[in-house]
Amino acid sequence: MRLLHTMLRVGDLQRSIAFYTEVLGMKLLRTSENPEYKYSLAFVGYGQESDEAVIELTWNWGVDSYEMGTAFGHIAISVDDAAQACERIRQNGGKVTREAGPVKGGTTVIAFVEDPDGYKIELIEAKDAGKGLGNA
Repeated sequence: MRLLHTMLRVGDLQRSIAFYTEVLGMKLLRTSENPEYKYSLAFVGYGQESDEAVIELTWNWGVDSYEMGTAFGHIAISVDDAAQACERIRQNGGKVTREAGPVKGGTTVIAFVEDPDGYKIELIEAKDAGKGLGNA
């Protein structure tokens, strides 16, 4: 088995594609439309779907916002330098919600940004990725 994708419902497909490609540096891998059921899809990621997990952006025609709820937490992305990534994201119009620094109770360096629909994206420095709180 392999993780394929995470699906996010978005209120403006073009705005979300721009954020994930221009601000986070992902590639637009493919798009499709389903006129019968009134939705459009865009798949974005850092690599091909055959090799890596990607994000599926789903736009239900005529819906421009969603309730975030309390179950979903965040998407995590590995970066070389969290502070530099925050600065680049900010310069490209992205919203930084937590500046780079150690996670509470550990040493792993993280930051948080938010996509146009309010989804949280955690940036984890690559040297710390996969180490939990970084206390080991």
